[in-house]
Amino acid sequence: MGEYHVPFIAVEGPIGVGKTSLSNKIAQHFYFHLLKEIVEENPFLGKFYDNIEEWSFQTEMFFLCNRYKQLEDIEKHYLKQDKPVVSDYHIYKNMIFAKRTLNADQFYKYEQIFHILTNDMPKPNVMIYLHASLDTLLERIRKRGREVEKNIQPEYLKQLSKDYDQFMNEFEANNPDIPVIRLNGDNLDFIKHQEDLDHILSVVEKHIHKGEVVT
Repeated sequence: MGEYHVPFIAVEGPIGVGKTSLSNKIAQHFYFHLLKEIVEENPFLGKFYDNIEEWSFQTEMFFLCNRYKQLEDIEKHYLKQDKPVVSDYHIYKNMIFAKRTLNADQFYKYEQIFHILTNDMPKPNVMIYLHASLDTLLERIRKRGREVEKNIQPEYLKQLSKDYDQFMNEFEANNPDIPVIRLNGDNLDFIKHQEDLDHILSVVEKHIHKGEVVT
């Protein structure tokens, strides 16, 4: 697995929490390259939210293959050339969704493919975990008005948030060398309040210095 001294920051959290917005702010402030995940281009996503059981495997495989290609390109064109990157996701998230949506046989096949593809992919050296209450997530999803997200069920989103909490706890325990910055989206509104954004940027800056990760 590739490891780099140049900052590679991944912003993670459940649907609607503000990952892309925060990644944009970080990229603009620190002049990092911004990597954005492919979401609405997934041709199966709308069908997935209508019928999770029927369309989960196709949806997850599309995301896996596209995220793999994105990370491969980022490693080649940025990280190996000492150019810092901030991403609004990391490919680890695929396992969170796959465990929740795939049946046992599908998950077994998916897990094998996942590990083959990601075995030598670069790991972030700073992880930002942005989380929020169910009410906040639902309100933000409603406000951004994505057509593919209109049928997301509150129970699915609630369970997804719990899955993220569990995953991030395990990630932090298994990767003690990678700092995890936890941000509560209920208490911080970095879009409306500059002081909230300044606070977040100052926390991030503690982990990076002149293009090198502070250890």
